[in-house]
Amino acid sequence: MNFKFNVIFLVGCNAVLALSLTNADDWPRFRGPNGHAASADTAPEEWTETENIAWKSKIPGRGSSSPIIVGDQIFLTSYTGYGQSDDDAGEKTELRLNTLCFDRKSGKLIWNKSIEGSADEQTLANPNSRNGKKKQVAGHGYASGTPVSDGESVFAFFGASGAVAYDLKGNQLWQNDELGFNTVGFGSASSPVVYGDLLYINASIESDTLWALDKKTGKVVWKNDNIIKCWSCPCLAKNERGETELVINQKFKVFGLNPLTGEQLWTCDGIEDYVVPTPIAYDGIVYCLGGRSNKAMAIKLGGKGDVTQSHRLWMTNVGANVTSPVLHEGHLYWASDKGIANCMNASNGEPVYRERMPTKARVYASIVRGGDKLYLTTRDSGVWVLAAEPKFTPIALNQIESDENMFNASPAIHNGQILLRSNDFLYCIGKK
Repeated sequence: MNFKFNVIFLVGCNAVLALSLTNADDWPRFRGPNGHAASADTAPEEWTETENIAWKSKIPGRGSSSPIIVGDQIFLTSYTGYGQSDDDAGEKTELRLNTLCFDRKSGKLIWNKSIEGSADEQTLANPNSRNGKKKQVAGHGYASGTPVSDGESVFAFFGASGAVAYDLKGNQLWQNDELGFNTVGFGSASSPVVYGDLLYINASIESDTLWALDKKTGKVVWKNDNIIKCWSCPCLAKNERGETELVINQKFKVFGLNPLTGEQLWTCDGIEDYVVPTPIAYDGIVYCLGGRSNKAMAIKLGGKGDVTQSHRLWMTNVGANVTSPVLHEGHLYWASDKGIANCMNASNGEPVYRERMPTKARVYASIVRGGDKLYLTTRDSGVWVLAAEPKFTPIALNQIESDENMFNASPAIHNGQILLRSNDFLYCIGKK
């Protein structure tokens, strides 16, 4: 791995990192605070299109990114101008990539700012097309990465079109369109992460690179090359010494990096296939899933050099290809993209249950926890609610039958309500 390091920047920030200005109950990034996809709030168990819906808002454009919440604002991304219809994609030169702000209480659209799509973006083929000469973004489109906020600004990553930052009023602060070229058929998916004064962007699919940008200017502070076949988000986690490590789960290897410099701290043999799920870390241990053959592993943080033998606690042939897990009371929970609900003992990797969902379900969204319930969003069969316990206990299946769009986005849980996004609509589920 190669890394570039801005000495002036480190001198300015290694003494004390800028603290996040988000509130404790905000949901400021993909999978919420710390990427744990969990809220202590009790969220609704049942809803329909006419019951237990606080509000519903039409989203300008399509997308599969998740909503984030900062104070009384919701931020989301979408794309317009191209690829809005499965039958007629239109002209790629008309592609616009939007960052949207909604009022948290009413769902009213407050502002909509956009940048032009890059000419390097892939051609969106008709899903039924078998023309091998066209690259198809398989149901993902051009707004898959979830934005992130530090409480003062909001940052969005649009793959080959780069990254953009706005203040909370919608004024553009900067744009960086030099992060790479998209060359893989599934399209972009990784979401950015903020730590102190740095914005991390995993552009493995665009340029085989993990970028660390100055969040104030968008300029490169350091970068690590040779990040291979990795759609997942960077994971920030503390080891037993209280030191923060930046973990990247990619094909063949898992890396632990110094988050300020990008210097490699340790490496561990990983999954021998591409990686999509985002790692999750608790109490000095990081859990990584991935691969078409579905594998999982646990690695103790804080090591040096090759830690495969010394710090890899377990590895198993049960895991997920697409979705990320939650951890609750010593158990990992997730649903595979083929609709199989999983529970695993986090201490040893032993499966507790593997149950196919009662309906034929396809899953892209990652599971989230609200209180003692798990919310499993399927693409086209509704949202399953399960008990957050090591026994397979379905509680409810909730469907919004009038919305025939795909539900690819992971929901957010905030103040006892669920923010759920389909391709075309944003729902606030719960009491008004």
